[in-house]
Amino acid sequence: MLSEISGDAALTHGQRLPAEIARALDQANVTLDHIDLLAVVAGPGSFTGLRVGIAAIQGLAFSRGLRVVPVSALEAIGRLTLRTAPAGALVAAWIDAQRGEVFAALYDGDLDHPALPPSSADPEGTLAAWRQALGNRPVVFAGDGAIRYRETIRRALASRAEVREPAPRLAAEAARIAIDRPERAVAPHGIVPIYIRRPDAELARARAGR
Repeated sequence: MLSEISGDAALTHGQRLPAEIARALDQANVTLDHIDLLAVVAGPGSFTGLRVGIAAIQGLAFSRGLRVVPVSALEAIGRLTLRTAPAGALVAAWIDAQRGEVFAALYDGDLDHPALPPSSADPEGTLAAWRQALGNRPVVFAGDGAIRYRETIRRALASRAEVREPAPRLAAEAARIAIDRPERAVAPHGIVPIYIRRPDAELARARAGR
């Protein structure tokens, strides 16, 4: 891994992303001519952020004739956390979905086949739906959703739950997944955002009866 940077959250994605890509390349002492495969975290997450990030990678890919590996944010969190989780522990990836919900997936060692597939629900509902799968095993929670709802997790699972802080950075892990799974690469127009739930704009139109 040659470079991984965190963006300036005070700026919008559109304002910061082009310069941050250039800065990451500079730090790695790499030019675009050296790049033969791209990766992008395709969701779930902020709908606007996903669209901006995917559009930026599509622009790079189109201009350089490259293919792109779309990566699930939940898979990246799960894989990153699994490497340091205690033996026998389950890994729960939770992303803050806003509106009192989390995007969540449960992993039991096999990241290609989650023990429970991605879902979108409130934290209590997620834990209730997971009750049978969790059994009495220890669970490592990771992601900004786990941090936000740590008290809910601890009330439900007590000492069986470990909540990792801070939330993991995903760029490097997305790159590792792309290196390991290049067969997932698609043409830039083939990138499909991973929403899990319908975008807010669609929900608003539905409520308005449009």
